[in-house]
Amino acid sequence: MIRLERVTKRFGDVTAVDEASLGVARGEVLALLGPSGCGKTTLLRLVAGFEQPDAGAIEIAGELVSGRDTWVPPERRRVGMVFQDYALFPHLTVRENVGFGLARRERRARVAELLAIVGLEELGSRYPHELSGGQQQRVALARALAPSPELVLLDEPWSNVDSSMRETLRAEVADIIRPLGVTVVLVTHDREEAFSLADRIALMRDGAIVQEGTSEELYFAPASRWAAEFVGAANVLTGPVEHGLVRTPIGAFPVDRDGDRAEVEVLVRPELLELEPDPSGAGEVVAREFRGHDVFYRVRLGGVEVVSQRPSNEVVPLGSRVRVKLHNGRTAVLR
Repeated sequence: MIRLERVTKRFGDVTAVDEASLGVARGEVLALLGPSGCGKTTLLRLVAGFEQPDAGAIEIAGELVSGRDTWVPPERRRVGMVFQDYALFPHLTVRENVGFGLARRERRARVAELLAIVGLEELGSRYPHELSGGQQQRVALARALAPSPELVLLDEPWSNVDSSMRETLRAEVADIIRPLGVTVVLVTHDREEAFSLADRIALMRDGAIVQEGTSEELYFAPASRWAAEFVGAANVLTGPVEHGLVRTPIGAFPVDRDGDRAEVEVLVRPELLELEPDPSGAGEVVAREFRGHDVFYRVRLGGVEVVSQRPSNEVVPLGSRVRVKLHNGRTAVLR
């Protein structure tokens, strides 16, 4: 549905997008995930046609829309966009916002259909200021879907919503979009949003796409230490590789790496470390952070500290001696 080939965008001396190449399948939900300022919104605007790349090519549904002396304006790209602030017209009703830009002959039926899809049939005569934040978002989504686009772009749609509402709104949007089979690209800096909504994630840093994959691939097999730490809490341990085993302070376990090496970095996620109270254990619990559904324990083990994430019903008192065990040996070699 979307193909980007070595797309670059500069603003003066700043390279906002740096030779980004990416493919998005038809009907796929892809998240552009990365820290603020990494170029993900600029990349979204390049796909929408609101910015013009300095180099590279962009195709949508097999049509070249940018590159090689070609430029298709945004209104001809069949792309719907939901902005961070929703960008609703305050002087228009819900019905008028959704129908804005539609041909008069099809407006009434199409608006009624979309308001039913987003569950706002009874609110068509209201104005944006009379709606909750979640209702405004659904209006913005209905407006983006109104011209039957082949592609919908979501630019951090929950950035202005308090955390207690985000999960509900994410679920609502997923329930609306999934049955339609529309292709979606979501920009977010929140890994939980990306993990919960996206079929696949493109991780960005400093304008470049540094890794693509499913949530599980990014979480358990990150391409670098930076990627490992950005998508979740991480223990990074060092140790030598001998005969297919890496030896670390928490024990030796197999690695997918040919040949012996003097030292590698290994990722171990905190939830994979189990703590077993033992007066003669090598580890000592030096800090405990209760988070409701789970607890983060900091354990001093030899010359290193590791973090273990355990269910809150597993109580390990501060100062306890413990044995640290790897749950299932699922680790990743970072270098």
